[in-house]
Amino acid sequence: MNTQNLPTGAAPIRVLLVDDHPMLRAGLADAIAGQPDMQVVAEAGDGNEALAAHAACRPDLTIMDIAMPGMCGVEALQAIRAQFPQARVVMLTTFGGDVQVRRALEAGAAGFLLKSSLRKELLTMIRAVHGGQRYISQEIAQQLASHLGAGLLSEREVEVLRCAAGGNANKRIALELDISEETVKAHMRSILSKLDANDRTHAVTIALKRGIIAL
Repeated sequence: MNTQNLPTGAAPIRVLLVDDHPMLRAGLADAIAGQPDMQVVAEAGDGNEALAAHAACRPDLTIMDIAMPGMCGVEALQAIRAQFPQARVVMLTTFGGDVQVRRALEAGAAGFLLKSSLRKELLTMIRAVHGGQRYISQEIAQQLASHLGAGLLSEREVEVLRCAAGGNANKRIALELDISEETVKAHMRSILSKLDANDRTHAVTIALKRGIIAL
């Protein structure tokens, strides 16, 4: 760690990196290594490892991918903050789906950063969040703003849409979810209205873009 130019008595910002891609973690670690006021104290490749690493090293800030195998980033965020309510966690994503962002922010995320913005925003974000601010990339903030007031799908509606995304007809969806076909049709009408979609294919496209469902 480079301690040159670090204020007398000041401790560096201790960072935990969580991503299932080792190359991305290495890139983040390299960028942080050149800064006198911060250091990487641990790395993790999934949500379970993140929870264990956070408990072991108590970082000042965790930078975590939202999409990981097994325990996803939002679930890991919830688990970490359940044990450590003051934990500061910034989520990374490759796209700005507003529903994913809302879930993470509601779970207590201190910020949200697009992976495409890491080169220009990473260090600013670390210092801002460590200083008590919330940091959200401009592109993600715009996505949130564009969907303010939009009706969120219920859990059952998400299940229906996820089944529809698999190419299932209403009868098959009804069997899978143990509901009537008429109920499926009612849910689909509500989904189309809430998403302002023309048909179920359009609804699936919108839901994927916004992070409501994933394939």
